[in-house]
Amino acid sequence: MRIAILHTLYRERGGEDAVVEAEVGLLRRRGHAVEAVVFRNHELEALPAWEQVVRALWNRQAVQRVHEMVRRERPAVVHVHNTFPAASPAVIRAASREGAAVVATLHNYRLACVNALLFREGRVCEDCIGRLPWRGVLYGCWRGRPESAVVAAMLGLHRALGTWEEVDIFIALTDFARERLVAAGLPADRIRVKPNFVHPDPGPGEGIGRFAVFVGRLSPEKGVGTLLRAWSRLAGHVPLRIVGDGPLRGEVEQAASRMPALEFLGPKAPVDVYALMGQAAFLLFPSECYENFPLVLAEAFAKGLPVVCSGIGSHGSLVEHGRTGLHFRPGDPEDLVEKVNWMVAHPKRVLEMRREARREYEEKYTAEGNYEMLMRIYEEAIEHRRRRR
Repeated sequence: MRIAILHTLYRERGGEDAVVEAEVGLLRRRGHAVEAVVFRNHELEALPAWEQVVRALWNRQAVQRVHEMVRRERPAVVHVHNTFPAASPAVIRAASREGAAVVATLHNYRLACVNALLFREGRVCEDCIGRLPWRGVLYGCWRGRPESAVVAAMLGLHRALGTWEEVDIFIALTDFARERLVAAGLPADRIRVKPNFVHPDPGPGEGIGRFAVFVGRLSPEKGVGTLLRAWSRLAGHVPLRIVGDGPLRGEVEQAASRMPALEFLGPKAPVDVYALMGQAAFLLFPSECYENFPLVLAEAFAKGLPVVCSGIGSHGSLVEHGRTGLHFRPGDPEDLVEKVNWMVAHPKRVLEMRREARREYEEKYTAEGNYEMLMRIYEEAIEHRRRRR
């Protein structure tokens, strides 16, 4: 099967970029001819503001590039990942009009929310679910009102043009995400659930380090503030190691300077993160927004690492309370302290959770299982396209 992958790289490398690279590698290892068409958001920075807006709405250069690629390569499937903002959703129409089956993975909630997070002013927000996101413009949810207006205009334009109708199959990463996307107006009969995967298998760790670990972006929606408040209450008897970077780095560094039990390690290479996970007692995931599919959870399960997470959104469903970890109330440092203390006080139960976490990875998040799901989706998309002709 000949496959084309379309993806727009963010200015700062993130989880989506890693997922797309892993999927391209998986397909090529299985013998597929894969044409990767990559757009780069940082290239917009050299353009005048008006042209950046035009390209976010409808990038003619990107459209022409996709038309030419499909005519040249004749892929059976064009798999679209991120189009925002450099490629624009117009590339979906370009691929469809050339006759290829179109699959779109929805890595976030951009089709329903201008900031893609369903998160505003420190809380979950669904004000724009199922309607045009004018409230997102009013609140300036993405970098302020002017920028939010551009995103809303993009969503409104392509909704009016029927661009999303050109997609044969949408991929949601979890059942929870699928539910929110259906509520936002996407067709339930064309959304399939396929999670991300971890490859190569890093193997389970020993978990003998007797410390907790946080790995992720240091930002408010990730619950970093709640995490720091919880650790200030733990009086230093549970060591915590924090890996990552982001706008709250300064606060984390200050907290580490006054709390001996907290160690800030900064950003780390994947191999170092896996080594840390292999020794940790449990992972902390205090996010306060609707995460779509945090890859770090699948990575933790691959290492046999239980997770203490906020019981909200997709991650609340990915971590089974009492089996692969524990839930705590989002934004509640006291409840987080209680759950951390429980983990420390019940080593035998945590050992059982380690085995269950590893089993969860083997059953759901391996490359082999993911490949089979992806092939079924591609075949279904091809059949859907055939019926439309």
